[in-house]
Amino acid sequence: MENLKEDNEKLIKEFGASPIHKLKDVPDFYTFKKGLICSHRDFDKFLKALKKGEKCAIVSGFNASGTIHLGHKPVFDTNLYFQKTYGIPVFIPISDDESYVAGKVNTQEEALKNSMNLARELLAYGFDPKKTFFIIDQIYTSIYNLAIKVSRRINLSEIKATYGYKNEENIGLHFYPAVQSAHILFPQEKFGIKHILVLIGPDEDPHIRISRDVAFRLGYEKPAILHSTFLPGIDGTKMSKSKDNAIFLKDDKKSIIKKISKAFSGGQKTVEEHRKKGGNPENDIACIYLSNFFLDENKSKKLFEDYKNGKLLSGEVKKILSDKLTGFISDFQLRLKNVKEAEVEKAILKN
Repeated sequence: MENLKEDNEKLIKEFGASPIHKLKDVPDFYTFKKGLICSHRDFDKFLKALKKGEKCAIVSGFNASGTIHLGHKPVFDTNLYFQKTYGIPVFIPISDDESYVAGKVNTQEEALKNSMNLARELLAYGFDPKKTFFIIDQIYTSIYNLAIKVSRRINLSEIKATYGYKNEENIGLHFYPAVQSAHILFPQEKFGIKHILVLIGPDEDPHIRISRDVAFRLGYEKPAILHSTFLPGIDGTKMSKSKDNAIFLKDDKKSIIKKISKAFSGGQKTVEEHRKKGGNPENDIACIYLSNFFLDENKSKKLFEDYKNGKLLSGEVKKILSDKLTGFISDFQLRLKNVKEAEVEKAILKN
């Protein structure tokens, strides 16, 4: 299995991020307790302001070329924890423009359609339509006014160094980091919310560092950052839509069961050998998903012990996961059908 912790470790060793476990005060929530949040930048300052009742918000972007899969669960659940516990607003930029200029979708119409669908899915996931604000740039074109302001403080050398873009690539790609920074600074600019938290994957940290630098140059507060931990896809490598190794929340029951049946196993080659030697739950996808998403600490510990001792077979663990996942996804799909069009429209920012 790939070493998916390398990017997280690199952030701490080479780029100055701080390990989350060294903080004395962290939320009592499963993503923190289970190590699904690895490191941070200024999260302690954000949490302190949040607990003091100061104005706070979350900015959490999504690409308009994708759809929700299981790997998004820790990020969404963490954002929802803060929204439900503290009642803070969540701003969700859905990057229809970046999807188009990067060639992830063929047309702007496709990007807009995907964005609308995603807004609906995110409300179905559980985000409060009264406290959630979708920034779809084809609709909320005012974001470009802030992007122009931000662009004066970003130079081409920074963009090339961060993104690796070449001169031959379209100018939209070179300009998009200014738009992304505008998304992150928007709550400060528009609503005077100084304390912003952005939860990202470790691979996105270079992009957010640009936003933090720009914030400083323009006199804004730097956004706080939480880095999630990469989770493996069903094949044991980094979860990705392009690899088709993820379980999507739009998958039907048959597809889910089929994917799990093919998932990377930490078991032995035969039942007899597994009963005798036991398996490695830390390399078993079903064990990893169950432990991280569906079981408390005691049940996770028992699952791992039974698997190591050969009491639980890989097929049995996959069956448990299939039951949990199909139930979870069926509930989501039912809620998706019940999301009202008026709720979606109300949550989308307009000029």
